[in-house]
Amino acid sequence: MARGECTIESLIINVLLVLMVVTVLVIARSRNLFGVIVLAGVYSFLMSTVLVAMDAVDVAMTEAAVGAGVSTVLFLGALHLCRSEEAKPVHKPWLPLAVAVSVGGLLVYGTLGLPAFSDPMAPIHTHVAPRYLKEMKQEIDIPNAVTAVLASYRGYDTLGETTVVFTAGAGVIALLRRRRKDRKP
Repeated sequence: MARGECTIESLIINVLLVLMVVTVLVIARSRNLFGVIVLAGVYSFLMSTVLVAMDAVDVAMTEAAVGAGVSTVLFLGALHLCRSEEAKPVHKPWLPLAVAVSVGGLLVYGTLGLPAFSDPMAPIHTHVAPRYLKEMKQEIDIPNAVTAVLASYRGYDTLGETTVVFTAGAGVIALLRRRRKDRKP
């Protein structure tokens, strides 16, 4: 495929990315917190769809489960503790906006040095992936490559992610229990 040639997959990804930008803009303008939570779930599903289109199905499933599922439930539980409308800010948040735009610009600048997407000569494809695929059977004897990477090679990372989700859930439950006890005179 020549550079600049448009495929149906790239067209779908571009449409999804535009929808994600629109979702973020609506979230930024909304004061209704329930609507923001629902739109955040929509954003996660759009992101999952992009990841499926990029053949990262395992990451897409995680994004759908954690981003749209668990996070939405935790946010709804937290919303139960507060009002459903966000208060108007006392002043314009120009400094946080400038910091966010600066950090975003630095992140985009940082990606300019990365190899092209799915470049077969990228270091990940020439160094790490072949080693995992060749030595996985001898090192850990797990037949599925994705399971081997997530459960063994990146086991501490997966444990950390699970701990973060569990802690967030436990925190919401603790807040909800505390609120229920405070209601009794």
